[in-house]
Amino acid sequence: MKTVAVVPVKRFDAAKTRLNGGLTAGTRRALTEAMVTDVLIALRRTKEVDVVLVVTGDTNAVALASGYDALVVDDPDDAGHNPAARIGIRAAIADHQAERVLLVPGDCPALDPTDLSDLLGQARRGPSVVIVPDRHGDGTNALVLTPPDVMGPSFGPGSRARHEEGAATAGAACVVVPAWSLINDVDTPEDLDVLRDSLGDKPGGAAHVRGLLTRLSRLT
Repeated sequence: MKTVAVVPVKRFDAAKTRLNGGLTAGTRRALTEAMVTDVLIALRRTKEVDVVLVVTGDTNAVALASGYDALVVDDPDDAGHNPAARIGIRAAIADHQAERVLLVPGDCPALDPTDLSDLLGQARRGPSVVIVPDRHGDGTNALVLTPPDVMGPSFGPGSRARHEEGAATAGAACVVVPAWSLINDVDTPEDLDVLRDSLGDKPGGAAHVRGLLTRLSRLT
């Protein structure tokens, strides 16, 4: 089953503004780049993923994507995660004949290829939706949509319930799969602390973010 991964990436200068209180603009930018890099590496190492699309309007993200075998879909308006995800889905269908899409964020740097393989193994060939909840159980950190247009993505607070409702409306089989490496996205200083602790509990992966966090701890 041809699988296309879609990674929406906001312009680096405008990303992670809720980390303002704890990090400088330059550090926020470096953290965002490091997280996207680790996500792209994990996707490249996942054998079930045939194509990776980075949806972005940031020139530096374009260069980063090309360095990790990802293709770029232009997002000139940078209107948000859901519009970018929809742009990526349309490109996956029209340009790459995707039979399913994996929607993943660029801020889950602990992403593990084994978790992704297990996740994709949950997807049925018929209409199906696989939901990976965030650590609060309320949001969604990843979606597998088979076929790619089985329903529209609706990320954000309360999105797990919306995605479950969307699957039911579409008549699609739906399964919720907690995945350790996808549970910790980073939007707030608390999220960053949780990620740091979780990385300390499990070796391997997220090499770029680990390196950055180590450098920051030495500075502080």
